[in-house]
Amino acid sequence: MVDDWPEPECGPGDVVVRVRAVGLCGTDLAVYAGKRPVPGMPWVMGHEGGGEIVAVGADVRDRLIGQRVVIEPNVPDGTCPMCRAGRSSACKNRGIVGVTRTGILADRVVVPAAFAWPVATEWSDEALACFEPLVVAYTAVLRAGVQAGDECLVVGAGSQGLLVCQSLLAVGAHPFVTEPHEGRLELAEKLGARRAAEHYGDFLFVFETSGAPPAWEPAFAAVANTGTLVVIGQTATPLPIVTNTVVQRQITIRGTLIYDHPQDYAAALQAVADGAIAAEATVQAGFPAEDAAAAFAGARDVPGKSWISMT
Repeated sequence: MVDDWPEPECGPGDVVVRVRAVGLCGTDLAVYAGKRPVPGMPWVMGHEGGGEIVAVGADVRDRLIGQRVVIEPNVPDGTCPMCRAGRSSACKNRGIVGVTRTGILADRVVVPAAFAWPVATEWSDEALACFEPLVVAYTAVLRAGVQAGDECLVVGAGSQGLLVCQSLLAVGAHPFVTEPHEGRLELAEKLGARRAAEHYGDFLFVFETSGAPPAWEPAFAAVANTGTLVVIGQTATPLPIVTNTVVQRQITIRGTLIYDHPQDYAAALQAVADGAIAAEATVQAGFPAEDAAAAFAGARDVPGKSWISMT
């Protein structure tokens, strides 16, 4: 823990946020393990979370000191062809908080005002920690075109898989789950999903969330004719695919990366406001800031979301 990090400087279009909660995900663990490079050391990690605004830039008119906010950590340039087309997730120049930009595992951080989203004062700290990955999951479900009543398979019940299950339930779909970890599978059931063994037949939508190479073939095999395989989990390992099968069965394979600014954050916030979804339901382990190392070390073993309290 570093106690002499420079105070954040609030630019005219920025806000300073006193951080209350930081969630942990696979990206953070990759940085922590040295598997994902960062600009330099020492480095501040963390990209999921939020807190309260404590300073507002001179040009900011729509954010107020004292507002509770969640932070949107992927900051596109706003000018490239992808951004102009509304697909900021594909911006080649986007800054990634905690990876290419200083992270939020700190007392106070500076954020572009448009990327600090006000939320209701009754939001719990756990909800602040979990909202960003919820947006990833909810966006994947909306992009896929899932409709109410659709039966969908979620491959992997880690944090992202659990949030996909919640997102499917929020749009009225029926999630089934396959997962080797019994604790994760039980948590998925508590959230409203069913074990895939209870279902017989193919799925119009399959969401591969694990990124585990052995999961690819069963996920692909579970897609119904004319169905869609939505790929959220990532791996650098080459995977087998037979184009004859893709064509003959008319399968769509769709990769989905994060979310597009600003519409996807707004949509997920509305879903929470409507009572359709509660990200904090996936939380299973919380740690004080002084135990951050333990939080990182044990995150992969927790059947749900881990987070760090900065208060």
